[in-house]
Amino acid sequence: MEIDFTSSGHIVGIDLGTTNSLVAFMDLTGPRIIPGADGDKLVPSVVSVTPNGGTVVGNPARELLITQPERSVYSVKRLMGRGIEDVAEELKLFPFRVAPGSESVMQLQLGNRTFTPPEISALVLRQLKQNAEDYFGVPVDKAVITVPAYFNDAQRQATKDAGRIAGLEVLRLVNEPTAAALAYGLDKRENGVVAVYDFGGGTFDISILKLHDGIFEVLATNGDTHLGGDDIDNLLLRIALEDVASEWGQDLSTDGEGVQRLRRAVIQAKERLSFVPSAMIELEYRGKKYEREITRELFDKLITPIVDRTLGPCRDCIKDAGVAVDQIDEVVMVGGSTRIPLVRSSVENLFRSKPHTELNPDEVVALGAAVQAAILSGTVDNKLLLDVTPLSLGIEIMGGVVSKLIHRNSTIPASATENFTTGVDGQTNVLIHVVQGERELVKDNRSLARFDLKGIDPVPAGLARIEVRFLIDANGILSVTARDQRTGKEHSVEVKPSYGLTDEQVEKMIQESVEQAEQDFSARQVREQRVEADAILLAVGKAHKHGAYSELADEERAAIDKSVNEVMLVYNSDDHHLIAAKIEQLNQATIKLAENMLKGTQT
Repeated sequence: MEIDFTSSGHIVGIDLGTTNSLVAFMDLTGPRIIPGADGDKLVPSVVSVTPNGGTVVGNPARELLITQPERSVYSVKRLMGRGIEDVAEELKLFPFRVAPGSESVMQLQLGNRTFTPPEISALVLRQLKQNAEDYFGVPVDKAVITVPAYFNDAQRQATKDAGRIAGLEVLRLVNEPTAAALAYGLDKRENGVVAVYDFGGGTFDISILKLHDGIFEVLATNGDTHLGGDDIDNLLLRIALEDVASEWGQDLSTDGEGVQRLRRAVIQAKERLSFVPSAMIELEYRGKKYEREITRELFDKLITPIVDRTLGPCRDCIKDAGVAVDQIDEVVMVGGSTRIPLVRSSVENLFRSKPHTELNPDEVVALGAAVQAAILSGTVDNKLLLDVTPLSLGIEIMGGVVSKLIHRNSTIPASATENFTTGVDGQTNVLIHVVQGERELVKDNRSLARFDLKGIDPVPAGLARIEVRFLIDANGILSVTARDQRTGKEHSVEVKPSYGLTDEQVEKMIQESVEQAEQDFSARQVREQRVEADAILLAVGKAHKHGAYSELADEERAAIDKSVNEVMLVYNSDDHHLIAAKIEQLNQATIKLAENMLKGTQT
């Protein structure tokens, strides 16, 4: 028996991943992944814009990424909540481009349309939402979404914006390593210390968790939001591009389709190397062929610097948690990149124990999100999650120095209050500058927000009493309040990242998503009809080689050939009704052929 979603409020768990995304729920047997209409549990985090302006998501978009790279976007998680300057280097490797005039809020140009990274993520979330609704037959409008533990405030806010645009109420953002601990059922331990090593497509996280009487407490977290399997792909891609340039005498890096075909070949070779001692990178493109064998030994040598980059944050995290390596009871491996043997052996050597790899590393985080969703809905009892804030938060004080109110690795929800004063006689306004980071000087940290507290008493310098209160909610979103204790005047602000989205922009995106819904659905229907056309054309092609085809009368064969040509003529049409009509016409024309083939199999 499954959970009654009427009582649980339609809460699902979502892993919004760099490479793939998943949606899961909890039934009486435990957490389960919800498959899509095609039966695939993984939804590639890829979005493409069709020539008519519609959008496709997941596997169909991944196919279009090969032939229409300028209309497609992938790994957008690496761009969430980040400014153009932050991602300048990887934008050079991506086929999509930044739209002109999008300095304040990054916008990507896909065909004739532009999207912000949260809008792209919203399209992926909407597909997951649709998969869940198709599975349950009821609306699903609440979700728990996981984020890398090292995501800062801007990146978390961008993720919440994406959920809102997709029509989901995001009840909780949960750190991915924490979700993994839930998926492995580590709550069944009475006590213990667990390390969660999460090496995915675009991000790396390490967290140290303490388990005590059903309470999960994150002692420390560390990582790199800019390190993942994509870096291994890009390394191999650069090598392959250099080979091609040498062998073919041409620079393939300027050919969008060629680069994407080569990227796919590189990824396939990388994945095979997790299970076999050598693999071939193979590309046939425009009449030319490229082949290169990569041995496990060479592969390990090439990626050692990338794998080593994950070990530094691990050591820092162990130190921050205040534990020794031999006090860590269990190590959990999460993320597709942890299938790589060198990654597993490096982690085992560092932690001196064999890590958990029993669960599918691509599914672990989504399964844990489903457990957290069940906790929030009340269907799972006696569990409590205590997450931490990944970076310190404070305000600027005189001299451009940071006064930290909430330190990194503080358990959230969290609040802190501190009193400040004025530095000038008769001062009536105070500028509150909120920053995030670990450095001592403001200029070395990230600016989150600035606002003025006006109307304070004009007293001599040092006599004013300004109370500043920081509050981080369960999602890691920060609110700041400044109050003059003499006059009672105060100003509050929910910190929005400097290149985040305003409420008006989010509302506009929601409206646009409603307006585009019909067009997007039409594009999906066209894609479905083309898939059906592919299937019947393949079947007819095979039938040509069957004796039953030659047994047909001349006019019957002519009718089939005519229908095949008509299907092919409308195949690239954007009118799904027209494609469906021609498919039906071909179905009718092949009835006799199908009967003959069936008789042939029965005799």
